[in-house]
Amino acid sequence: MFPRTVSAGSVRSLAPAAELPEAAPHPGPELRRDPLHAANGVAPLRAVAPRSSSDPLSFAGLAACIADARAAALAGGDGPPDPTTFASLRARLERAAAKLPPSYRREVADPLLRSLERLGARGFARVLAEDPEREGAARLLLDVAQAVLQHGEGYAARATAAFQEVVSDLYEGFLSAEDRRGVKPPDHGVVPPLVRWGSAETGPYTWPATATETLGVEAAVVSLPAANASAGILAWPALAHETAGHDLLEADDGLRDELARVVRERLLGEKMGLALADYWADRIEETASDVLGVLNMGPAAAVGLVGYFRAMNGAAGGAGTLRNVGRTEDPHPADIARAYLAAETVRLLSFEGATRWADRLTAEADRDLGRIRLGEFPVTAGVAKASAAVVARAIAQTRLRALDGRAFRDLQDWRDQDEAVVAELRRELEGAGARTGKARVEAGRYAEGAYAAHAVAAGVYAAIGGTSSPEQAMTGMIGMLAGMHDRNAAWGAPRVAPSSGAPAGPRVA
Repeated sequence: MFPRTVSAGSVRSLAPAAELPEAAPHPGPELRRDPLHAANGVAPLRAVAPRSSSDPLSFAGLAACIADARAAALAGGDGPPDPTTFASLRARLERAAAKLPPSYRREVADPLLRSLERLGARGFARVLAEDPEREGAARLLLDVAQAVLQHGEGYAARATAAFQEVVSDLYEGFLSAEDRRGVKPPDHGVVPPLVRWGSAETGPYTWPATATETLGVEAAVVSLPAANASAGILAWPALAHETAGHDLLEADDGLRDELARVVRERLLGEKMGLALADYWADRIEETASDVLGVLNMGPAAAVGLVGYFRAMNGAAGGAGTLRNVGRTEDPHPADIARAYLAAETVRLLSFEGATRWADRLTAEADRDLGRIRLGEFPVTAGVAKASAAVVARAIAQTRLRALDGRAFRDLQDWRDQDEAVVAELRRELEGAGARTGKARVEAGRYAEGAYAAHAVAAGVYAAIGGTSSPEQAMTGMIGMLAGMHDRNAAWGAPRVAPSSGAPAGPRVA
C-alpha cells in the first residue's frame, strides 16, 4: 500500500566487495505530487441503514480521522537524523545493540556490525555517495541502523514500544496460527520485523527480509512516519498491509508467483478478460498485501485504507478522494479498486457482521466513484467490483502449494471472538477518555485474549465511530499497546499468567 516496499532480489549484498550495492524500491503513489484525476459524475450511493454515532459503522468520526491523518502528513518532521560518520555509527550501534533482546542482537545488530566492518569507512562513504537521494542501498543500510539505534537509544520510547508490539503480533500471529501446523516455516525472516520512525514524505513502508539479508540481517524493517507516533491514527492499520502482507509474502519463496497465477486464472475463468486479469495479477504484491492485511486486522484495515488514501491524496494537493485511475506504470491498483477489494475481503471473514461491514465499506468507496480506468482500459463500476470479489476469493480461499495445501483464510480470519475483544478494548479506551479527557489506559487492563491487532482495531473503531476524538483514541491505543509490549517475553519481560488478562503469547486466529 505504501511507498517503499522492496522486491525480492533487488539488492545485492553490501558485504565484502568493492562493487557498490544497488537497490530498487517499488515506487509509491500515496504521497503523490501530481493532481488527482477528476471524478466525472458521482454514482448514487446504495442505501445504508442509519446507525447511532456509537456504532463504528456510522463512520461518524471518519472525516475527523481523515483530517487528523492529513494534518499529520502535512506537519512533516522526520525521525532522528541519519548517522553519516562511520566511527560514530559503529560506536552507537555497539552501545544500542547491548539493549536489544538476544534474538535481535544475534539476527540484526551483530550481522549489521559485521557488514559495516567489511565495508570500512571508505566503503560506507562510497555507499552514501552513490545513493544521494537515499532511495536504494544507502537507505536500506541506514534504515536497519536506525531500527537498532532508535530501540537502543530510547527514541520516542512509548510509541516505539507500541509500534513494535503491533508488528511483532502480526508477524508472530500468522506464524503461530493453529492451522499452520504442518506447514513449513518461512524461507526468510527468523524474527519479527524491527521497527523505526522515518519521514513524512516516504509514508509507511517495509524492507522485507529478502532485502535485509543482503546485509546478513535476518529480519525485515518496517517504517512509519515519525509524525504518526502521536497523530494520524489511520496510518496504524497500514501495518497489517506491510507486515502481514509484504513481509510474509516475501518470506515464502514462490508464494507471490503462485498467487499471481491463481488470480489470473480465476479472472479468466470468470470471463473477465485478459487485460483485467493481467492488471490485477501484475500488481499481486500490493493486491495480496491488502487482502492479508484485512484477514489479520479485520474491518479496521479496510476502513483505514479508505481513510488513509483520502488523507494522503489531500495532503498531496488533490481533492482528498480515492483515485479512480490506475496508471499503467503504477505497481499499485487504483485506490477505488483497492477499496472494493478490501470490502470484498471483509465479506469473506467469519464474524457475524461481515456482510454489513462489506456493504458499508463499498458504499463509502462509492462516494468517490467516477470514471474508472485500470491501466489502459476503462472499466465500469460493476466490473471493478466483480473483479475485486473474484480476486479477494482467489487470494484468501485458494489452497496454495507454497503453504502446503492451506489457504490464507485457513490460517488467519476475523471471528466474532475478535469483535468481542475489540468491543471490550474500545470500552476501556472510551471509558478512560471520558474520565480524564484523554484516553490513557492503565497497563494490564485488557480483555482476555487481547493482542496488538485488537488494540489497533479498537482505537480505529472508537475514532471512526465518533465516540473518541482521533487524538484521544490514539493516546489510549498507544498506551494499551505499550503496556502489552512491557509484558512481551520476547523483549525481556516476564510472561504474565493468562488469567491476568494480559497477552500470553502470539495471537492465534
